[in-house]
Amino acid sequence: QVQLVESGGGLVQAGGSLRLSCAASGLTFSNYAMGWLRQAPGKEREFVAAISWSGGASYYTDSVKGRFTISRDNAKNTVYLQMNSLKPEDAAVYYCTADGANARLRLGFAQYWGQGTQVTVSS
Repeated sequence: QVQLVESGGGLVQAGGSLRLSCAASGLTFSNYAMGWLRQAPGKEREFVAAISWSGGASYYTDSVKGRFTISRDNAKNTVYLQMNSLKPEDAAVYYCTADGANARLRLGFAQYWGQGTQVTVSS
């Protein structure tokens, strides 16, 4: 059974930082592209970032470029999202995702999803 378990969400002031983690189990982690999607109340789900199986390529939505960094540790079956200079508009539930193709992740699709972790940014 595949499980993606997110952690690291919370409340932070605008301009602050958070690091999200996603621990994967039940799959061959290094065979999957990993990503993060987010959904704010009343808004559609939005692609945030994705990283290739090797970590050699990463992708970001324009609104987070230069502020967020996705990384992975295949030895620990974990993917991270370092979020700096957070803005109120970054507040959302962040979902960890896994798929065999990072192109699908960038389109908002994923074979596997985590339960999500809440990020709240106060202004």
